[in-house]
Amino acid sequence: MNGYGASAYQRVQTTLGPRQLEAHLLLKAAAQLQSFKDNWSYDESAVAEALMLNRKLWTILGTSATDDSNPLPDAIKENIGNLTVFVLKRTLEIMDDPSPEKLSALISINRSLAQGLRGQAEEE
Repeated sequence: MNGYGASAYQRVQTTLGPRQLEAHLLLKAAAQLQSFKDNWSYDESAVAEALMLNRKLWTILGTSATDDSNPLPDAIKENIGNLTVFVLKRTLEIMDDPSPEKLSALISINRSLAQGLRGQAEEE
């Protein structure tokens, strides 16, 4: 991530809890992908940048969630691990053969997980 992105992340992080921050970032990535889907005029570098951001986010989420030190139940860790693998594979498929329809699954997964994270954050 460039210096600007890191500083923006740090500013958001100071006002949000960890789960709220994850939800915020997932929704931001979903909104970016939705914008490309809705206004498809394939711009290879812009779409690749959005997919890369989403991939980085999922790599961090997947690694963190499945770490042995994470207190999540094993079944949830496994589900998040499986989602991460799916997201990473779908990202490669889109980069190899771009089409707006292929973005739908990534958008839906990001929004669903963000909704769940927001619900958890409210309970804490």
